[in-house]
Amino acid sequence: MSALIERQPGARHSIAIETTDTAHYAATRRRLSAAQRRWLSDSGFAASAGSFALLSDPAGKLVRVLAGVDPHDPLTALAALPCSLPEATYHLAAESVLTDTALAALGWALGAYQFNRYRQPKRAPARLAVSAAELQQLAPVVQATAQVRDLVNTPTEEMGPRQLAETIKQLGKAHKAKVREWVGDDLLEANFPTIHAVGRASHRAPRLVELGWGKSDHPKLVVIGKGVCFDTGGLDLKSSDGMRWMKKDMGGAAHAIALAGLIMQAKLPVRLTLLVPAVENAVAGNAMRPGEVITTRAGHTVEIDNTDAEGRLVLCDALAYAAEQQPELIVDFATLTGAARVALGPDLPALFANDDGIAAAVLAAGRTVNDPLWQLPLWRPYRRMLDSYLADFANAGASRHAGAITAALYLERFVPDGMPWLHLDTYAWNDSDRPGRPRGGEAMGLRALFAFLQQRYRG
Repeated sequence: MSALIERQPGARHSIAIETTDTAHYAATRRRLSAAQRRWLSDSGFAASAGSFALLSDPAGKLVRVLAGVDPHDPLTALAALPCSLPEATYHLAAESVLTDTALAALGWALGAYQFNRYRQPKRAPARLAVSAAELQQLAPVVQATAQVRDLVNTPTEEMGPRQLAETIKQLGKAHKAKVREWVGDDLLEANFPTIHAVGRASHRAPRLVELGWGKSDHPKLVVIGKGVCFDTGGLDLKSSDGMRWMKKDMGGAAHAIALAGLIMQAKLPVRLTLLVPAVENAVAGNAMRPGEVITTRAGHTVEIDNTDAEGRLVLCDALAYAAEQQPELIVDFATLTGAARVALGPDLPALFANDDGIAAAVLAAGRTVNDPLWQLPLWRPYRRMLDSYLADFANAGASRHAGAITAALYLERFVPDGMPWLHLDTYAWNDSDRPGRPRGGEAMGLRALFAFLQQRYRG
């Protein structure tokens, strides 16, 4: 949180950042000295979005920054500045055209993120001084976003199933929550056969990790995250290009862990269960084979059409276990399908829901906090694409049509009718550097779901 600090009343040590745009630039210039106006003209500053200019006093001391912004996109307005401005402390000037200062400050903090586990940082980010209220509001969300990014960015060698479980244990210890896990063959004894089948070929044992927190008389909420720490595709082996970034296939678990942390830190009045099936989909002599039939925890028989459709397999046992707890709501996060990216691109997570009213509330929350989602339909006629000639259904099918929808329909079979359920098919990754969205792991849908849960359980 060093990129955001509390602004002390009357403090004069920080440098003002005045945001402006082409519509207000003339008025901005009129407030400046003749020398400053001349400097802006000579430097070519025209208040275009993403540009900035440094202004000094007659002694040459930096006293103000002008930042060109798009007022309709406050989240990215300041995101490029922390690692572009001189290392100092800044604050937003009262004359700024941005009205949502909290969202702008969040963008600053997201833009200051650096993953420095394996190399020295290029520089320290500049700091933005904000009000105590804004800092209290933003700090948990910034920390949770950084946690998602850190977990996804960490290579599988140091973020396997055991390390993912250790992260949950640390979270439980911090919030006095109960944590237990089923490891290796314990999964078979406890009736989690599909989790075991996906992870059994790895030298690192598969596991299911459960965290429980909250009062027994509060509404029951279950949050699930797909924790495939690396996905080779199994015997249906991925290409080298397809396998290159599969360390991020535990991005759903990273989101679920971060959301659980936000829920507990905010002390939402819920009885929370966090479930993370943590596995590595590897290749070995005992690897799951195409054509096998597995009887899942829910009692459905599933034919393995494709071993690379493993995420829905580890999730289906977790969903069945969640449903046994009779929750008021189930939420799952998963980096589940490339089809969702083909449909919506890398920035928009696909939202599926069996309750349109709840879906509308989530979408509205996402718009409020500038964390957009897009709802795709649970079009049940497409269930036929997962038909099997010898089992209840298959985990994949021959058709490449509607891949995100058929994956969601597979999961829906494990949620009882009438039990509210949300499924987020999220990319959890930035392919390139952009202001506030550095290349690598990314939280997508986290703020939207947290805002929705705050509204749902706090009003």
